[in-house]
Amino acid sequence: MVLRLQRKIIIALEEFHSLEELKMSDRELLVEAKLASDTSYSPYSSFQVGAAVRLANGKIFRGSNQENAAYPSGICAERVVLFYAQSEFPDLPVDAIAIFAKSSEFKLDQPITPCGSCRQVMAEI
Repeated sequence: MVLRLQRKIIIALEEFHSLEELKMSDRELLVEAKLASDTSYSPYSSFQVGAAVRLANGKIFRGSNQENAAYPSGICAERVVLFYAQSEFPDLPVDAIAIFAKSSEFKLDQPITPCGSCRQVMAEI
């Protein structure tokens, strides 16, 4: 007998035009993601990404993308921070995640979205 498990993932997107429009807790998380982007190691793409997660206990973790000349050996900011948080608190769910990106080489006109690998990790955590 084969059991088929179906999971439904719902992603809601709400656009804000300034930090002041965010709830204080979400604003704090985005500021942490922005700070995390400063620790990005991205000499090849010049695409600095920071992510911050808040766990159910209120603890916040930060992570940034880490590139490597042996592409695709690098890792995205989202997976860095999710794996880090899970390694410290394996039984606590993630309450929220914020992602921030910047570049000194090109202009970002649109919000960034997580890659497929990061979305898969988000679905399983």
